[in-house]
Amino acid sequence: MIRAVLDTNVVISAHLGFEGPASLIFDLLFSRFFRGYVSEALLSEYEQVLNRPRFRLARRDISKSMRLVRKATILVVPKFYLQVTSDPDDNKVVECALEARADYIVTGNIRHFPKRFQDIRTILPRQFLIILASEPG
Repeated sequence: MIRAVLDTNVVISAHLGFEGPASLIFDLLFSRFFRGYVSEALLSEYEQVLNRPRFRLARRDISKSMRLVRKATILVVPKFYLQVTSDPDDNKVVECALEARADYIVTGNIRHFPKRFQDIRTILPRQFLIILASEPG
């Protein structure tokens, strides 16, 4: 099964739009079509960004969504702190992916990440959907 870590911008996009790649990826995460991984640092960032006033999301909806994310993902505790992204805040995504031995980091912001870090590829949401669609079974 494909193993992936979703960057915060994918989670935000899924919450702001009912259609599009990010929303579909979120649906596939909840149906466990792929294995999603998170760390406490990443979960905290998801929640913090979702609560920004400019997104106008209800706290109750955010809490419900975060419970679903926790239930649908596998929590890892990164053992290494990395400095491999152009935005220091994005290092936590790579740290989580490394600990999870993920195949992919899915982000709308690929310019901040290395294209490949060890065996982890950084890809756009649309690319991830194509990969998922081509998986047997």
